Amino acid sequence: MSSIKKSESALVEQFVASFGQLDDMLAHDFDPVATQLAAGEPDEFGFKHWRPLKANSSLSDLDSIYAQLPARFPPLYERLVLTYRWAEIDLELFRFVANPPGAGFLALFQEMSKDKHLWSCLLPAGYVRFGMGPDIDYDPVCFDLGSRKKNRDCSIVKIDHEEILCNSRVKVVDELAPSFEQLVLRVVASAPRP
Repeated sequence: MSSIKKSESALVEQFVASFGQLDDMLAHDFDPVATQLAAGEPDEFGFKHWRPLKANSSLSDLDSIYAQLPARFPPLYERLVLTYRWAEIDLELFRFVANPPGAGFLALFQEMSKDKHLWSCLLPAGYVRFGMGPDIDYDPVCFDLGSRKKNRDCSIVKIDHEEILCNSRVKVVDELAPSFEQLVLRVVASAPRP
């Protein structure tokens, strides 16, 4: 394994470890993915918590998603989805859509494209939604495929959902990071140490 792959793997592990420092990871009954990933006994308040699930998927498992997208995911995101399954999670900077357990990645694609109107405006404009704003902010957080670099990484942008819903117009309101790797590093740095 090359040193790049080793460093990618280490960064994925740090990123996933930060989930529990930034979110309570409650397995609410209304979230079927979190319920499916629930682990352990209920806490002192009777709540169960979910945990990311280690997975061992092959790159070819993403072919079904890639057939519906204009480009592949950034390498670090690709490694992340191949290595772990998780429920929707609020990482304070943004909410990450779920990568549900199960065979293949149809469920991930369904999570990404769940809001059909947003998806139908974002994708032709070169944006792939993989998250939303933090807390109750519904603005999509996307890979900006128009900013792709030679290493396939790209800028991470936040798009005004009201502009899409009211005017079917894509308006970038913020760049969260110049690359997915930089976004992951920001999240890891913001996580309190246990």
